[in-house]
Amino acid sequence: MAALAACAGLAIGVAVQVRAANDKFTFPADYASGVEYLSVDKPSKQIHVFYASRGAIEAAKAGKPMPEGTVFTGVHYNAKLDAQGNPEKDANGRFIRADLRQYAVMRKEKGWGAEYPADKRNGDWEYRIFTADRQWNEKVGAGPCLDCHLPKSGQDFVMSYDNLKKAGQ
Repeated sequence: MAALAACAGLAIGVAVQVRAANDKFTFPADYASGVEYLSVDKPSKQIHVFYASRGAIEAAKAGKPMPEGTVFTGVHYNAKLDAQGNPEKDANGRFIRADLRQYAVMRKEKGWGAEYPADKRNGDWEYRIFTADRQWNEKVGAGPCLDCHLPKSGQDFVMSYDNLKKAGQ
């Protein structure tokens, strides 16, 4: 999932556009009712916080693929910066959140992704970037996300599969 965040930054201007589920892939308004399982301080002076359902965590702990309907949401924040432009840190040495940048979302549904070429397809997963006001950012294509997640086919294309196994411990 951490790579989902990286993919989000690379996605502008990519030729492969998400097509298969445009009208069905909406913002996951209930994402925060899931489990916050990972927070990453990024070199880009951002904090990416990831949420998943309990079902996704249970599947990973059992070494299984994610169930249909699984949604991962990455909430991207800018880090609070000091006068020199460096990220400020809390008592635990972690970046302090400032303003919300965007949301990176991946969702699995039966048959989704079928319109992608075989060398790009990530099973039944689709990817979207939503703006801070929860609107789909149509300028951001799925190409880089597909490329980043493709090597993780053995983990159902989930970059943070091992982090899911540790959630709730």
